[in-house]
Amino acid sequence: MDTIFALASARGRAGVAVIRISGPRAHAAVAALCALPIERRASVRMLVWQGEVLDQALVLTFGAGRSFTGEEMAELQLHGSLACVTAVQHALGAFGLRMAEPGEFTRRALANGRLDLAQVEGLADLIDAETEAQRRQAMRVLSGSLGARAAAIKAPLLRASALIAALIDFAGEDLPEGLLQEIGAELEKAREVLAAEIAGAQAAERIRDGFEVAIIGAPNVGKSSLLNRLAGREAAITSSVAGTTRDVIEVRMDIGGLAVTLLDTAGLRDTEDPVESIGIARARERAELADLRLLLIDGDAPPGAGLLPGDLTVRSKCDLPGKSDMPYSVSAITGAGVDELLAALGAELSKRVAGAGTATRARHRVALESALRALESAAVALLQGEAKLEIVADDLRSAATALDKLVGKLGVEDLLDQIFSSFCIGK
Repeated sequence: MDTIFALASARGRAGVAVIRISGPRAHAAVAALCALPIERRASVRMLVWQGEVLDQALVLTFGAGRSFTGEEMAELQLHGSLACVTAVQHALGAFGLRMAEPGEFTRRALANGRLDLAQVEGLADLIDAETEAQRRQAMRVLSGSLGARAAAIKAPLLRASALIAALIDFAGEDLPEGLLQEIGAELEKAREVLAAEIAGAQAAERIRDGFEVAIIGAPNVGKSSLLNRLAGREAAITSSVAGTTRDVIEVRMDIGGLAVTLLDTAGLRDTEDPVESIGIARARERAELADLRLLLIDGDAPPGAGLLPGDLTVRSKCDLPGKSDMPYSVSAITGAGVDELLAALGAELSKRVAGAGTATRARHRVALESALRALESAAVALLQGEAKLEIVADDLRSAATALDKLVGKLGVEDLLDQIFSSFCIGK
């Protein structure tokens, strides 16, 4: 097994730069640069290589089985100059260590049983988190909550499997009555937990991926101006010429702690202009696919708005006389009503993520749904009595296999390269 190293902090000048080392020669590499400190005790050391002082650093070491990767590890906290980092990395390379690949530290943590696959995905989500809701959700997954849920589901399955084995192996003998009913009760426990987790999966995926909110309305109603006001910058071109916006313009925002992509769309109207017609068609398509539509009006609603429950209708240009007769009215020029609109958007989206589960990815949901289908098949077979117990046992094994895939115990080798490619070097 190679010993690896990498810069774990951001590149460029900083107050401190952190180099991580992991592998069987991690402590030996540190000892080649300075006096080896006591494990888990931060110590200031002069780093010296081939008689030359490289830097003064804070050095930490961790023993095998007591580190993030499960291997010998060390961290060198250097002065954050490019020259210091380069000199230390050159020395580690000369000692025989190699530069880590993206995600290799975390991959070793998975291989050594320090994290399950769901926790690895939670760590990736935590690194990428943009909002408070994403941070909290990623922390839950990283803490092992999804693995714990899988274990809670498997517990009654193991109990049911043991009872089935007893009925099959000791058929005809004097066994306690009511074992079939007990098996059915254990299956129902697992099905209830699975169904609840699946029900919350879609909301959890929205927290992770973010929502799309389409701003729709007639031309010149102020859609682009409102987008610019919400974004705090000139993200969209504004003009008094109708049909200025032809393509969908996207702006990523944090609204109420949730990641939201606002979509500025072409004005909805009947037109003979072929290019504008394409823009309007795209606007309608994106609006239909969006999680929520914000209809901006300055009079009558345009044709083809297609609002759904939870969508918001907002009066624009409320700074003008007679333009503030609706629950939500805004002025992109003065900012009036914008805070109230953002609060309403945040409240509506928060309702949609209430009850979010711990399954945050499509992969998680697919595994849970596969397990539930297997349990439903087992429940049907169980109704036919002891003659179908072997079918029930096979269905339980299928459910357990799906749960093992959820946490990466088997059948996920083809996913690993894809997952770790999104990690930065040093993590």
